[in-house]
Amino acid sequence: MNTFGQAAKPLVNDLFSSLLFAGLLIAGVDPLTATIIAMATGVGHVALMLGLRRPIAPLQWASLGLVLVFGAASLVVHDPRFLMAKPTVIYLVLAAFMLRRGWMVRYMPPIARGRAQGVVIAYGYVWAGLMALTAGLNLVFAVAMPEHWPLYKAIFPIASKLALFGVQYVHMRAASIREIRAEQATLASVA
Repeated sequence: MNTFGQAAKPLVNDLFSSLLFAGLLIAGVDPLTATIIAMATGVGHVALMLGLRRPIAPLQWASLGLVLVFGAASLVVHDPRFLMAKPTVIYLVLAAFMLRRGWMVRYMPPIARGRAQGVVIAYGYVWAGLMALTAGLNLVFAVAMPEHWPLYKAIFPIASKLALFGVQYVHMRAASIREIRAEQATLASVA
């Protein structure tokens, strides 16, 4: 499980403020308080990274920007429908970012880097598709079925991403192991 943690750590780091915001809402914290906490945590997290002179990935900047922009809008508008529809825009922005070829390479554990690059690139596009699907479903629930939106928000976005992460992890691990074994077999036959 050590490599699973290595794979998940950068992604959780980059999306920390967004994940915190979603977790607070799911836990029943009122949207105003959740917004303020997520905004303050996002700014603090990036400030800490800058203070430690660690690089800040584009996804982390995007996550912070989205939390700040939509958090500020939420504080001004005070409309529950806006709060429900807001994740649609966030998911679409993330989906657009994830259409960048090779964006996922940064998140591969060291042993997987340089291996199965085509699979890594393909999963980047699969993630973009999942984000677009999540955006569409969020908008449907927010507009057409607002009474069911909290249940949708509590289950689908997190469950679908955990499921895809698990499938990708197993697939990438198997592909990397195959490549390592093939490399070892080639070296053994040469020696």
